[in-house]
Amino acid sequence: AFASLVFTVTDPNDLSVINEFRKGLENPEVLKWPENGGDPCGSPVWPHIVCSGSRIQQIQVMGLGLKGPLPQNLNKLSRLTHLGLQKNQFSGKLPSFSGLSELSFAYLDFNQFDTIPLDFFDGLVNLQVLALDENPLNATSGWSLPNGLQDSAQLINLTMINCNLAGPLPEFLGTMSSLEVLLLSTNRLSGPIPGTFKDAVLKMLWLNDQSGDGMSGSIDVVATMVSLAHIWLHGNQFSGKIPVEIGNITNLKDLSVNTNNLVGLIPESLANMPLDNLDLNNNHFTGPVPKFKATNVSFMSNSFCQTKQGAVCAPEVMALLEFLDGVNYPSRLVESWSGNNPCDGRWWGISCDDNQKVSVINLPKSNLSGTLSPSIANLETVTRIYLESNNLSGFVPSSWTSLKSLSILDLSNNNISPPLPKFTTPLKLVLNGNPKLTSNPPGANPSPNNSATPADSPTSSVPSSRPNSSSSVIFKPGEQSPEKKDSKSKIAIVVVPIAGSLLLVFLAIPLYIYVCKKSKDKHQAPTALVVHPRDPSDSDNVVKIAIANQTNGSLSTVNASGSASIHSGESHMIEAGNLLISVQVLRNVTKNFSPENELGRGGFGVVYKGELDDGTQIAVKRMEAGIV
Repeated sequence: AFASLVFTVTDPNDLSVINEFRKGLENPEVLKWPENGGDPCGSPVWPHIVCSGSRIQQIQVMGLGLKGPLPQNLNKLSRLTHLGLQKNQFSGKLPSFSGLSELSFAYLDFNQFDTIPLDFFDGLVNLQVLALDENPLNATSGWSLPNGLQDSAQLINLTMINCNLAGPLPEFLGTMSSLEVLLLSTNRLSGPIPGTFKDAVLKMLWLNDQSGDGMSGSIDVVATMVSLAHIWLHGNQFSGKIPVEIGNITNLKDLSVNTNNLVGLIPESLANMPLDNLDLNNNHFTGPVPKFKATNVSFMSNSFCQTKQGAVCAPEVMALLEFLDGVNYPSRLVESWSGNNPCDGRWWGISCDDNQKVSVINLPKSNLSGTLSPSIANLETVTRIYLESNNLSGFVPSSWTSLKSLSILDLSNNNISPPLPKFTTPLKLVLNGNPKLTSNPPGANPSPNNSATPADSPTSSVPSSRPNSSSSVIFKPGEQSPEKKDSKSKIAIVVVPIAGSLLLVFLAIPLYIYVCKKSKDKHQAPTALVVHPRDPSDSDNVVKIAIANQTNGSLSTVNASGSASIHSGESHMIEAGNLLISVQVLRNVTKNFSPENELGRGGFGVVYKGELDDGTQIAVKRMEAGIV
């Protein structure tokens, strides 16, 4: 009898902790422990206590409705392996679990603990399951998982739903080789899923409904976790496309990505997965809705071209969506490029002709990055493409040379790489401001094999000699860019359209006579004439002509209706933004029309380059005397 008593008497330290546990409760009677003390590990056995010899190994009080704090010396139960306190009303500060080296299962979820100590996870080397869900821990500031948890190498299940976890998802969680269940929903996590999660052995991953900014970035790494069966990422700010490799997760049954910023086409690999549940609502998915094999699927509030599974998009829509994919889905285009008709007026930067076919792609300064898609070659009716001042790189697709109607291609101020394809039809190709193409001299063809219109042609623009210039004034007849012209442009381009040559003759002769009569100096024929092209933003839409008199440095302007005015001085800004420059100034900046400043020769005279005092680059066409 004495020997039996020795081996059944509870360890004094354990007995002290368990008595303190009972003393702190508001309703200890629900435990049905002896009121006058006793031996938890003796006879009769105490309910909810499991011992091994004299040491307490388990406390199991799930769902009893217990109220009160836990003793702060709980970690003195050094042989504790199982702690089941879930679904009660425990409150206050959690005690440190530091030193509970034999603890394997700890269920603390669905209580009212409000504080967690920094050393809570230290030394839990045998921990396999930890649940802290639904506790208002550190509600004001939030808290993050300490690095000490990574020593729990045996951890299989970690669930911390709605317990105020904040900050980035710890990288070490992705390296825990035993972790299979990670449920961290409805917290304050932010930032991306770390790359350390690549090839993780997780079977369940819940990161949904993070408050604040939410989690963001790509979900590509998820596709590498091929053991996953349940993925909940909804209610965040994840962006980019669903990776094609998602089809490699052969055990996947449940995928929820609704209410994010995901874009692009739904990959066929996902459509062919026999999922139980698939939720794609409230994103920016585009293209056709594929025929899904999932039992339950929802895809509302997206940008699909059709609403019925299996219905195809119009060819023009698919061509533009492939272009959108190549330029990395800038938000403005993602938000407006939806539906099955790019000519319905909602597609930003797209204009159509009278036959409701795409004719203009007008996307300067539109935050485009990435590369140009060959799919644009399928838009046979496109006549003008304006993509200047973006961050495009790579090559111009050779398929674009098949665009027989293309007359203007503006790729200035990007990072386009040589070689350029050979266009077989006349084309105004604008390439200034592309550092990798700066070896081409100003006014020369961008490529030896390029048959784009030469710079001395009346329809070409003169590129700046400063390739990194921040802006470029380009003559775009007809439609305006969605961005207003930069009023502070440092590049002035002077062109003489062939179409205006006849009008120039009829206006120049009477103007010449008028100036000669008014001049106090000797009558002298104008020596230079500058024609400003039609500006679509000018309400009068007239051709502006400036004639400079070399004797007094004055300028006379005349419009298509024949009205004239005289301005003195070196330069003037007049209506519609036309720049007037005296002949004397032109002589100075071109070194008196020196041959060394000559850019080229055309049918009406010689083109010279020059630079004004403020650094503005100009090109001046000096008329042959016989023409005036």
